[in-house]
Amino acid sequence: MLKINVINNVNEIPGGLNRDKIVDFLFVHLDQFGDTKSAINKCLDYAFSDEKGEGGFVLTAHVDDQLVGALIMNFSGMSEYIPENVLVYIAVHRDYRGKGYGREIIEKAFELCDGDVKLHVEYDNPAKRLYERIGFVNKYAEMRYKNS
Repeated sequence: MLKINVINNVNEIPGGLNRDKIVDFLFVHLDQFGDTKSAINKCLDYAFSDEKGEGGFVLTAHVDDQLVGALIMNFSGMSEYIPENVLVYIAVHRDYRGKGYGREIIEKAFELCDGDVKLHVEYDNPAKRLYERIGFVNKYAEMRYKNS
């Protein structure tokens, strides 16, 4: 049975787990679609921030005390023109994929969100199909300019 913990600040991280373990888990299980540990740490800083216009939460998912999933949601501080929530990271341990845990984690996150949710997904990420089944739609193509 999947147990999902809601973490709103660093002091709420459950026993046996710490910030570094969450970062390491995401770094490993996001596979080639992930970011650096530094980027994941910045995302956690934002989620745990008390600053106006920032904040969010973290979900950790466990089966028999084994960490099998993690999610970081950031609040955008905006509405209407940009969704209020940004699902930045979601990962399920590779040995536990295909069991519906990713869907359960995302649906729990939806329950905790006020307003709309957006995420970025690469076109070749197999999780894209899950996001579409949950109800995410492709509204825009993201384009970036690297100012170097």
